[in-house]
Amino acid sequence: MSNESGSKASMLEKVISEDGFIAALDQSGGSTPKALALYGIENSEFTNDEQMYDLVHQMRTRIVTNASFTGERILGAILFENTLDREFEGKSSAQYLWQEKQIVPFLKVDKGLCDEVNDVQLMKSIPDLDSLLDKAVSQGVFGTKMRSVIKLANQQGINDIVAQQFDVAKQILAKGLIPIIEPEIDINSAEKPAAEVMLKAALLKALDKLSSEQRVMLKLTLPDTDNFYADCINHKNIIKVVALSGGYTRELANTKVAANHGMIASFSRALTQGLSAKQSDIEFTNTLDSAIDSIFNASKT
Repeated sequence: MSNESGSKASMLEKVISEDGFIAALDQSGGSTPKALALYGIENSEFTNDEQMYDLVHQMRTRIVTNASFTGERILGAILFENTLDREFEGKSSAQYLWQEKQIVPFLKVDKGLCDEVNDVQLMKSIPDLDSLLDKAVSQGVFGTKMRSVIKLANQQGINDIVAQQFDVAKQILAKGLIPIIEPEIDINSAEKPAAEVMLKAALLKALDKLSSEQRVMLKLTLPDTDNFYADCINHKNIIKVVALSGGYTRELANTKVAANHGMIASFSRALTQGLSAKQSDIEFTNTLDSAIDSIFNASKT
C-alpha cells in the first residue's frame, strides 16, 4: 500500500470509528468579515481582500496550532481554498493537520450560492472543479464540502438541490475524495419541519441510487424531531452525518447534537464563539479548550 493510500485508509478509519467532531474553518470571502468581527477585528483594520485573508489566516493558525486542537477530540477540519494554499508552521495546511495533529483535512469546494429560486439557493457553478480536486488530492486532502440552502418546503426546489449536490458529489468521488453534501435548511424557516420531511425523502432516494463503492457524508441542519435522520445515518452509503450549528448558540447546538444519536457536530461560528484576538494565550487556550470539550462530549452520544 502506498503512503497516499495508506493515509487515506487511516483517515477513513478515523472518521468512521473514533469519537469527535469536525471543525469548520472554511469561512470564505462573503463570511470572512463577520468571522473577523466576532474575533474582535473590525473592518477598519484591513483595506483589501489580501489583508483580510492574512488576518483570518492568523486567526486560523492560532486555533489550529493551539495545544488543545488535536485529533484526540477533533476528527477533521474543513478548510477554505485560500487556507489550502497557505501553511501552518512551515508545512502545507492540509498536511500539517494530518501529519502533526492527526486531524483529517477537508476542503470547501463550492463558489457560493445562486439567487433564490423555488425557495432554495442552489450552488453557483464550479467551472474549475476538476483542477481544484486535483490540487486537493496532491496535498493529501481526504474530502470536500459544498453548501446549498433551503428556505421553505418547496418540493421542486429541494429536489433540485439534492440532484445538484449528488451530481457534483459523483465528480468528487471519481477523484477519490469523499464529499460532504450540505443541503442546509434555514433554522428560521417557517416551514422547517415540512422541509425536513421532503429533504430526508429526497436524500434517501439519491443515496439508494449510489453504487456500493460511492460513499458520502451529509452535513445537515439539526432537526426539530430528535433522531429524525436515523435512516440516513444508518444508510449503507453513508460514512457519517454531521450537523451544522446554523445560527444556534453553541450551548443549544450542543444540546441538539447530543439528542441526535450518531450525529456529530461540524461547527464553525459555534466553535470559535468567545475567541478573541485580544485574549492572552492562556485565555485563548482555555476558551478554545472548553469549546472543543463541550462539542466533543455532545458528539459522543
